[in-house]
Amino acid sequence: MALRFHNTLTQRLEEFVPADGKTVRMYTCGPTVYSYVHVGNFRTFAFQDILRRTLRARGYALDHVMNITDVEDKIIRNAMERGVSIQEYTKTYSEAFLEDAAALRMEKPERLVYATEHIGEMVTAISKLAATGHTYQSEGSTYFRIATFPEYGKLSHTNFGGNVAGARVEVDEYDKDDARDFVLWKGRKPGEPAWDAPMGEGRPGWHIECSVMAMQYLGETLDIHTGGVDLVFPHHENEIAQSESLTGKPFVRFWMHAEHLMVEGKKMAKSLGNFFTLRDILERGYAPEAIRFLLVGTPYRKQLNFTFEGLDAARTAIDRLRNFQLRVRNERFGEGANPALDERAARAIAEFDAALDDDLNTADALAAVFEFVRETNTAMDSGQFRASNQAGALDLLRRFDEIFAVLEPTVAAGGLTDAQIEERVAERNRAKKARDFALADSVRNELLEQGVILEDTREGTRWKRK
Repeated sequence: MALRFHNTLTQRLEEFVPADGKTVRMYTCGPTVYSYVHVGNFRTFAFQDILRRTLRARGYALDHVMNITDVEDKIIRNAMERGVSIQEYTKTYSEAFLEDAAALRMEKPERLVYATEHIGEMVTAISKLAATGHTYQSEGSTYFRIATFPEYGKLSHTNFGGNVAGARVEVDEYDKDDARDFVLWKGRKPGEPAWDAPMGEGRPGWHIECSVMAMQYLGETLDIHTGGVDLVFPHHENEIAQSESLTGKPFVRFWMHAEHLMVEGKKMAKSLGNFFTLRDILERGYAPEAIRFLLVGTPYRKQLNFTFEGLDAARTAIDRLRNFQLRVRNERFGEGANPALDERAARAIAEFDAALDDDLNTADALAAVFEFVRETNTAMDSGQFRASNQAGALDLLRRFDEIFAVLEPTVAAGGLTDAQIEERVAERNRAKKARDFALADSVRNELLEQGVILEDTREGTRWKRK
């Protein structure tokens, strides 16, 4: 099956191949670093990570740009209240975002770009829009006149023809029901940081930041642009208007948007006070990989309801996969071959790949893996699984973890790595063979204190983390 994605622009499932057939030029709307990023935002970033990994698994190279919005209303307000520069204020939250993303095993984009480092390019773009009649000035600020872009609304599939020309939006937080001329350059207000520009001292609006940084690094037409559904309008609609007015070319070939993370039927959001940061959840004793598994287990275009029961289920599911992996690796199986089980592994791999190719259907991909695990455990119990079948089972797990990245446990500071645990298990086995049961018990107790449980079976010693 060819790789297919749902394109918000066309509202169709379409076969995806990068424009040059080799490298995917992808842009991600990153965080606005006025506070710690909550897990609702990380639902979107987790989807983008699954997308990255799937594209690479299909043989494509990646040129992925993610922006960090480090200047906007809330940042300026908070920095001024604390009496620090916006650079000093945002540094803490930018670093925290990268730490949290790494904890959730999200690959770092090829380019991480900061709005404040591209102000000059934004000024140039606004000047070009002004020269071609797309802007006007009012009270020291420069606005994009949406009446100059007849296709406005094509991403959100809304007809804005009845809106009154000249109504304006200046702030960075928007009324989602309005389509009004939007600010490109905000005139300086007393006490605010500002940059020099031909249109007067000020700072860029949010929308122009993304357009300029995307096209600077990826060219005039991108392969994929991603974000949450809340960005379709007005942010991405405005990106299209200003970008295509600058170039006369399509801005993005594929728009992909992730649905909201919900809490008790409402979108998780700072404004509603119903949010958790990653750090909040880790303090409750959950491992990052359990949070990741919960975030990616539901297909990205379906709403996901966040519950701690769901996190418990994610933790249990990961334990099941890890125990299966340990069993395949460590149990002694009879010699010979069972071709039927090799065929079953190949079919599971094909089902797993086909699900991801179908618009990143992670639920069906997981179903293919867990059905294989269930059937293979039964085959092991009945003695049908042979040593030659290990390769196929481990290949499926490898392919699974290249995408989902949850099998390797997070090692706490001072904790034991898998290799160190294996060394201690081997030491215990040697002690038992030498009938030094005191040492064997000591090793078992030491591992238990480190959160590692041993199980002695006929095939040898298995272990798992709590």
